[in-house]
Amino acid sequence: MEQKLTPVNYEVDELDKKILNVLIDNSRLSYRDIAKKVGVSFVTVLKRIQRLEKEKIIKSYSTEVDYEKLGYDLSVLVKMRVSHGKSMEVGKKLSTESNISSMYNITGDFDDLIFAKFKDRKSMDEFLKKLQGYEQIERTETSLILNTIRDKKIKIE
Repeated sequence: MEQKLTPVNYEVDELDKKILNVLIDNSRLSYRDIAKKVGVSFVTVLKRIQRLEKEKIIKSYSTEVDYEKLGYDLSVLVKMRVSHGKSMEVGKKLSTESNISSMYNITGDFDDLIFAKFKDRKSMDEFLKKLQGYEQIERTETSLILNTIRDKKIKIE
C-alpha cells in the first residue's frame, strides 16, 4: 500500500524518477504505456503523475520544435548589466518579447542572461537596440551561437 504524503513531506522516490524519465523521453505516452515501461499498474502511474503535477514537480507538457527548420537561424545569448535592484522590472518588461526563449539572473560581471532566437539579422538588431534603449540596462554583451553541441533535457537520478 502506498504511503499518503502531504505536500510538506513529499519526496520523489525511485518510481517517481522512473516515471519522470519516461515522460522526459516522450510526454505523449499513455498512462498504460508508461506503466508497462516502469513495471507498475496503470492506476499507480495515474496517481503518481497526478501527485507530481499537484506538487508542481511536473509543470507542463511541451513539444520540442526544430526552430531552424522554421527559419529561426540565429540564436544568441545576451548578457545584461542591470541597474541595482531593477532585474525583476526588466524581466517583467521583457516577458512579452516573443523571441526570448529563457531569461536568467546570473552571477559574475553581468546580472541577467537572455537566450533568444531570430529569423534574421535585422530582427536581432532591432531587438538588441530596443534592449539598449531601456534605461535600467546599463550594458549588454551579445554572443552569437554558431553550433548547438548539446541541448537535451537531463534525466532524473
